[in-house]
Amino acid sequence: MKEIVVISGKGGTGKTSITASFAMLGGKDIVVADCDVDAADMHLLMKPNVKTEEDFYSGNAAVIDRAKCLNCGKCASVCRFDAINLIEYLYSVSALNCEGCGYCARVCPVKVISMVEQNVGKLYISATKADNMMVHARLLSGADNSGKLVARVKKEAKQIAQETGKGFVIVDGSPGIGCPVISSLSGADFVVLVTEPTVSGLHDLKRVYELVNRFQISAGCIINKADINQDVVNHIEIYLRENNIVHLTDLPYDESFTSAMTIGQTIVEYDHDKLADLLTVSWNKIKQILSKEQQ
Repeated sequence: MKEIVVISGKGGTGKTSITASFAMLGGKDIVVADCDVDAADMHLLMKPNVKTEEDFYSGNAAVIDRAKCLNCGKCASVCRFDAINLIEYLYSVSALNCEGCGYCARVCPVKVISMVEQNVGKLYISATKADNMMVHARLLSGADNSGKLVARVKKEAKQIAQETGKGFVIVDGSPGIGCPVISSLSGADFVVLVTEPTVSGLHDLKRVYELVNRFQISAGCIINKADINQDVVNHIEIYLRENNIVHLTDLPYDESFTSAMTIGQTIVEYDHDKLADLLTVSWNKIKQILSKEQQ
């Protein structure tokens, strides 16, 4: 079983549309993992039919037993996050502000502050229209620990792939280089970098590949909207050659991407001509690379 992670240095490059297209092309031999838990949207294209769901707990927040509280104010005086305030003559904790450090519980003279594990989201396992399984999640508003939720999504997807003998796990990672991306990259066999020919696109491609390179993972690149700025495309191609990044394909600017998303379809379903052909060739190229590395 091989794990392919699709990421981008910035949002709006077409990363999720391309990942969903690969998921359609891979069909039954793939387990899909949507690890963009902060702004999950792959379900819009894959139309998952939820089979199981569960609450995801991570991190702690302080809770004061107001009936036993002495109102001494020691907890509020030591809280560096302004999470404890006097409300209606009693101290109370704002869960959104609490960082779970537990200092307030330590200084409470009557020990009426407890650290309670927080429900920060939902984890789903679904069947998709591509006849494959999909693991996805929803992080609750204001919730933290997205990296831990990503790790859980990946763990479940790998377990399903191993138990059912699937050949690939394909991961839709978050844009950027933060904790969710780092968690997405852990254990990956190949990374697909999706970029666009803009100054910010090139800058963020370099930034995210520095992260990928630290994990020593083989990488390929898809340049989306490649025909809008040939000068920047030339710079991207030079960077790819210098860093031994496989140039998978160039996708031309095409409003079919938007039209397909509007009706909840991937581009390989909507456009059976050039774009679908280019993505099919890219998918086959990725499988060939992984097959050679395995030999």
